[in-house]
Amino acid sequence: MNEARRDITSETDTYPTRVFDREYWTDRKDPVVWADWSEHSPISREQAQSYERNGYLVIRDAFSPAEIRHLQDAAHDLRQALGGSDAEDVITEPGTDAVRTIFRLERYSSMFLRLAQDARLAGVARFLMGEDVYIHQSRLNYKPGFTGKEFYWHSDFETWHAEDGMPRPRAVSASVLLTDNSALNGPLMLIPGSHRHFIGCAGKTPERNHETSLKAQKVGTPSHGALEWLVDRYGIDPAVGPAGTLIFFDSNTMHGSNGNITPFPRSNAFFVFNAVSNQLRQPYAAPNPRPEFLAERGRPVPLPVRKGPLA
Repeated sequence: MNEARRDITSETDTYPTRVFDREYWTDRKDPVVWADWSEHSPISREQAQSYERNGYLVIRDAFSPAEIRHLQDAAHDLRQALGGSDAEDVITEPGTDAVRTIFRLERYSSMFLRLAQDARLAGVARFLMGEDVYIHQSRLNYKPGFTGKEFYWHSDFETWHAEDGMPRPRAVSASVLLTDNSALNGPLMLIPGSHRHFIGCAGKTPERNHETSLKAQKVGTPSHGALEWLVDRYGIDPAVGPAGTLIFFDSNTMHGSNGNITPFPRSNAFFVFNAVSNQLRQPYAAPNPRPEFLAERGRPVPLPVRKGPLA
């Protein structure tokens, strides 16, 4: 271990990043699945092992066609109502008024609040995190046909740690596919196994970095060399499936997406579940915390878990 790495590793920051003008690596120091599997667990033993090994899990046909239709209708209504909005939690495509992302999804829609609380999401998240969870962030993502932009490779935890003050990677993202996601229309791509390595990114966080990073992330991204090493070792998996597919991925799994130049739009509902014990602190590598629509602050309120059909 070189001197620089020894200097930046401390008990107060287990995963230091954006400290120096160069990149360094730290092995993961936390579990991936925080609970022991039992016959009462909400996923199978094989699914739990797959998630632990790869850092993600794809579950096909998690929702019925009727449930997906209700969610699609709710998503369409939101997009129509918020088109051209200047609200800070509504993000448009670069250079247009077309809605790209709606944050605080569960606050805009009772249907999406019910989805967040569903046992197929919150129940699985609670098992993976080994305790009660709350919503750290939620959003509805649109990637329109022809013009949907790419999003560069990154680890969510690197950003949440640096800019939100999330202490450890004890969080999981859940994405519900509201449209078919194929290899053609810019699906989520993941590097399986990358969650075992934390990449501390080079450089420092600018003031109000979130104002540009939500449209095109440039700070907090790994180098080409780091990506080449990860992909050479682990490969790249596209997370594809028909509408109704559910994808869980670890907060530290490296992921990104290509642009969508096909005629086929895609949209996904996305929820980040954080363990209540993993409450946010002050940012580890940013001048100020990001706005609360990006990172729920304050005392966490455990999310109730509800069973049964959505509607």
